[in-house]
Amino acid sequence: MGRLMAAAALAISIAQPLPAAAPAVRDTQLAAMAARLFPALHGPLAGDARDRRVGACAGAPDCVVAAAILRDEEREAFAARFPDQGDDVRRQVDGLNDILRVYGVGKLPRYPLIDGSDAPFGSEAFAAKVADAVVMAGAQRGDPAVGGDISLSLALALLDANDKNAAVAFEPLDQRYNAAAIRRARTMAWSRYRYTAILVLGVGPDDLETPLSAKGKVNVRVAAEQFAKGAAPFLIVSGSAVHPRDTPHVEALEMRRALIERYGIPADAIVVEPYARHTTTNVRNATRRLIAMDAPLDRDMLVVSNASHIDAVASPAFVERNRRELGYQPATADGRIALTAIAMRPSHEALRVDPADPLDP
Repeated sequence: MGRLMAAAALAISIAQPLPAAAPAVRDTQLAAMAARLFPALHGPLAGDARDRRVGACAGAPDCVVAAAILRDEEREAFAARFPDQGDDVRRQVDGLNDILRVYGVGKLPRYPLIDGSDAPFGSEAFAAKVADAVVMAGAQRGDPAVGGDISLSLALALLDANDKNAAVAFEPLDQRYNAAAIRRARTMAWSRYRYTAILVLGVGPDDLETPLSAKGKVNVRVAAEQFAKGAAPFLIVSGSAVHPRDTPHVEALEMRRALIERYGIPADAIVVEPYARHTTTNVRNATRRLIAMDAPLDRDMLVVSNASHIDAVASPAFVERNRRELGYQPATADGRIALTAIAMRPSHEALRVDPADPLDP
């Protein structure tokens, strides 16, 4: 009862204007999450009608979440304020709404086996997380990261209440893991190499104890052999802690360890990409790292994995999957090199943020 009373009080408060003299307390993680997921969303996202919907809920958490979902006309009114960023705004508002629905209402995420709340929909635990998020949203409403907006604050609070902060788990990524490789890339004579980088795809193990699966080890060997041949100056290891759900092992970090310890690959030749949760985002995120390295995008990268995985990447179904899930092609296939390798030409479109996948936007 205490939890619900607190939620009621704070849910009502987040619909009210902030006191003029309220001190701004800044949560660095909240700021990082807001910047990563919603870089185009600043200030109030909707007007009085949305705030009245929230206020009319009298603090009932499920009602507050439903009321905070922005309606189409509210999204369009906000997008009209930023005509140069209209598409980005619409996509990010839709992503925000999706977070509210998945973590606050119980909508199934795109990949329910690895994404979404750990508490089953309809359970007391799920309801408790929603109530807690409403409390958190009220408590952080004065934070500059959310600018007092109810919907933005609640979406971030729902992720936080579920400990779903994977989107910023490795930040600042390039300073922590890739500084040496990026320094080397700045002086790289790219034309000396056929490929800008070798992207190593992971294959998750079947249990929580195994750091790197047998297939993942084979992928590492294939990549090391291509590197030894001089195919590219860098290896990009890509994969988060995904399979099986709740694994503590990050594929990219385990592959990096294997490349260094087992094959003697220099650390400044390895770029870590520890966020990708799917093959689509392996390719997308590797392209983002190439852009961060100032690598030329008019040259191919080489993607390596087991034969069946490369079959999938080379297939029309993968093109359709990118279109359906990302809305664009982060790279296009440019020729099968071997059973275990395919050349791909990266695209600048990979920089597009996708908060509908809040663990890796």
